Amino acid sequence: MFFRIRKPRLAPFALTMAAASMGERVLQIGLDDPGLATALAAKVGLSGTAALVVDSESEGARAKRAAERAGVFLDVQVTPLDTLPFENASFDLVVVHAMRGLLTSSEQGTRAGVLREGYRVLRAGGRAIVIESAPRGGLAGLLRTQAVDENYVASGGAESVLKAAGFHPVRTLAEREGYRFTEGLKA
Repeated sequence: MFFRIRKPRLAPFALTMAAASMGERVLQIGLDDPGLATALAAKVGLSGTAALVVDSESEGARAKRAAERAGVFLDVQVTPLDTLPFENASFDLVVVHAMRGLLTSSEQGTRAGVLREGYRVLRAGGRAIVIESAPRGGLAGLLRTQAVDENYVASGGAESVLKAAGFHPVRTLAEREGYRFTEGLKA
């Protein structure tokens, strides 16, 4: 008789850092990895709400297919990211998934608009987390290249954009495994 020992499936690192909880109302802005959007939807469960905003039909279709495969409810909206189709204070958590440069490669007005809208749809006491690409060392650092607005980096990056949108306090939570996590609270 053979027994197969299954390793428990670990939550993606980004999901762990986002710290979504059962029953929360979560909005993800941007789609770099459909796995994060579906994992957030699974985490909040049927008692919560999971929404995703993307700016292209192809990303919307990709997200809908991923949600269908994962068996989760995910409200996918295709709209400009700086004009969100939600009421004020609709969400407990806003995740800006910017691994592929949603903020770093956008012009200053666009990135500010995205985070201002995130602030608007977030309830008082809610939080936003920006997930960006961080420099990696070794071979991975040499192979990975990404266009970065040097003004964005010099001005303080996600921390300064979150502060300008009204978030306070703002802090960088971690920089690990090629990710940078920056969090802001809506007082």
